[in-house]
Amino acid sequence: MMLTIRKLAPVVVLAAVALTWFYTRASASAPVTLPAPVVDLPRVAGAGRQTVVLAGGCFWGIEAVFRHVKGVTEATSGYAGGAAATAQYELVSEGNTGHAESVRVTFDPAQVSLGQLLQIFFSVAHDPTQVNRQGPDTGSQYRSAIFVGGDAQRRVVDAYIAQLEKAKVFPRRIATEVVGLDVFYPAEAYHQNYAATHPSNAYIVINDAPKVTHLREMFPGLYRAP
Repeated sequence: MMLTIRKLAPVVVLAAVALTWFYTRASASAPVTLPAPVVDLPRVAGAGRQTVVLAGGCFWGIEAVFRHVKGVTEATSGYAGGAAATAQYELVSEGNTGHAESVRVTFDPAQVSLGQLLQIFFSVAHDPTQVNRQGPDTGSQYRSAIFVGGDAQRRVVDAYIAQLEKAKVFPRRIATEVVGLDVFYPAEAYHQNYAATHPSNAYIVINDAPKVTHLREMFPGLYRAP
């Protein structure tokens, strides 16, 4: 038995190295430096909390990024785009529920604007040019989408996407869907703040922790330490 284990050890090591290489190659693209939005909502003190729902791959990474943004008071992983009956992880993972893994970002508009959140979303949180996938994850549940909460938000989102397309800051067209938010369903409790509670998880280390690092490096004025 010990001899067998010794013989298998190099195979296991090589498999681990290969797996790490695959995930590194398949993970989200490098961050992109983007211009600030020309159209934005005013930063008004005392306006109360606002929310926007963002989808861009596994919700662990999106949530991790926005939990580190100054002015964001809450980031909740969940599902949007489908029905209440299918807002369960096992069903959403099948890819045919209409849901996207999403994050409801609640923020104080006096501290951070919707436009600034979008700049972070498009530059460090995910690759908006990928269709129905993000890094190693594939399926419509990992699509890039913004679920807007009204005409004012849609105007800012549409204007920023048009601005980025005109500037040709990405090698491919932006695939992000912009749709009205019907209902947001919070995900199961074990998904919430997953990146922070599982920092040594290989998926988090390879795919999500770098996004938070990029946030700190590219948006130092908006970065909030844990």
